Amino acid sequence: MQVDGGIGFDTSEATETARRAEEDGFDGLWCAEAVHDPFLPLLLAAEHTERIQVGTGIAVAFARNPMSMAVVANDLHRFSKGRFLLGLGSQIKPHIEKRYSMPWSHPADRMREYIAALRAIWATWNDGTKLAFRGDFYKHTLMTPMFDPGPNPYGTPKVFLAAVGPLMTEVAGEVADGILIHGFTTERYLKEVTLPAVERGLAKSGRTLDDFEVSYPGMVVTGLDETEMETAAQAVKAQLAFYGSTPAYRPVLDLHGWGDLHLELNRLSKRGEWATMTGLIDDEMLDAFAVVAEPEAVPSRVLDRFDGVVTRFAFYTPYRMPRDRWQGLLAGFKTPR
Repeated sequence: MQVDGGIGFDTSEATETARRAEEDGFDGLWCAEAVHDPFLPLLLAAEHTERIQVGTGIAVAFARNPMSMAVVANDLHRFSKGRFLLGLGSQIKPHIEKRYSMPWSHPADRMREYIAALRAIWATWNDGTKLAFRGDFYKHTLMTPMFDPGPNPYGTPKVFLAAVGPLMTEVAGEVADGILIHGFTTERYLKEVTLPAVERGLAKSGRTLDDFEVSYPGMVVTGLDETEMETAAQAVKAQLAFYGSTPAYRPVLDLHGWGDLHLELNRLSKRGEWATMTGLIDDEMLDAFAVVAEPEAVPSRVLDRFDGVVTRFAFYTPYRMPRDRWQGLLAGFKTPR
């Protein structure tokens, strides 16, 4: 199992964050798209590291057309000497239509075609294949020499797709190289819902899980004493309450028989009662979503849950931990069991 970290949105801190992550032993760094572009910090991270992989977790696919995404991903893969991972996500309809002013329809089908278009564009540059992509949502049929960067010596980047629902998860298995699991995913939901959907998609492309990567940002509650543990637990519970209020994530709660909680969280979220929402997340739910353990026990607990299922594990800790704590956690993953 590879262990990944995260890089913030502030480009002024990207260089030092990446250097420390590589020194500490992380295998990869993911940068999300929120208030800033995710590609710029990764460019700096790639420039100032040699080994660690860098990826978008996620870049909003439908905010860009396949050609613009293909260009920036190709450039970063070349610049990083083959260390770039393109993580894509669909976002949700209101953001695509109202924030980005882009079209939204049939997201699973559109994403399948989007990734196929990316691969067609990259094939034109790397193999000289004539660009003749015609789909229901995208058409790319023009590539003149002036705009053709030529073959990338490092090939094409791996494409990861973020997915929660079964349709998008099947698309990930069908056309992507890996899946980015959402942090609001329990071990049970991962094994009973997500992976079967991935395998249905893989079967369509003639592949198995051996040909596929599963990246999981697991929530972790840890600390050296009761005060630290409680601070961490409250931070994670607040994050769970926020996600639990979102209709798209209700199926995770439904699987555990907690569907009614979503209705209450959703109602409270519309009134801005965030503290009340956090108080509704009990310890049973916390244990289902998060690894709760003292620092020295975290690696073994993570491996007990996810070894052989998850190929890349990223720490989801919405609270700060000192660097030496991270170093200790990473060392625990490298120790033979």
